[in-house]
Amino acid sequence: MKVILLQDIPGTGKRNQIINVSDGYARNFLFPRKWAMEATPKAVAEVERRNEIERQKEAARIQEAEELAAKLKGKIIHLEAKGGERGKLYGSVTNQEVADALNAQHQVEIDRRKIELAEPIRTAGDTDITISLYSGVKAVMTVRVTSVR
Repeated sequence: MKVILLQDIPGTGKRNQIINVSDGYARNFLFPRKWAMEATPKAVAEVERRNEIERQKEAARIQEAEELAAKLKGKIIHLEAKGGERGKLYGSVTNQEVADALNAQHQVEIDRRKIELAEPIRTAGDTDITISLYSGVKAVMTVRVTSVR
């Protein structure tokens, strides 16, 4: 029996997927829990229409992320931190400080968890960082830390 899944079911399939299952599994397990519905031609057409709309939205999100990545590519974020004579900082520059500076200097609001630092920045100078804007879309920027006494 062909059914359309109404939600993700581990080991069976994902939401809006059309799968072939046994009649007993469908009637006794999936249908009573409202996890699936029968795949009639009208229902299949509706699911395909929804999937196409979702693909278009996904393409728009990727396009938007790529435009933002192109805008941010090669930009420099300037930060000041207290440090010693040899460029060693007293503390470290964290993702949150980089996100705040990016918002203040370039008017781009990025969640701190999307900023990838191998380790917190502990020395003055230039450091390259990677910002994950979307799945598969990343931008590389430079953080220039100046030591202030």
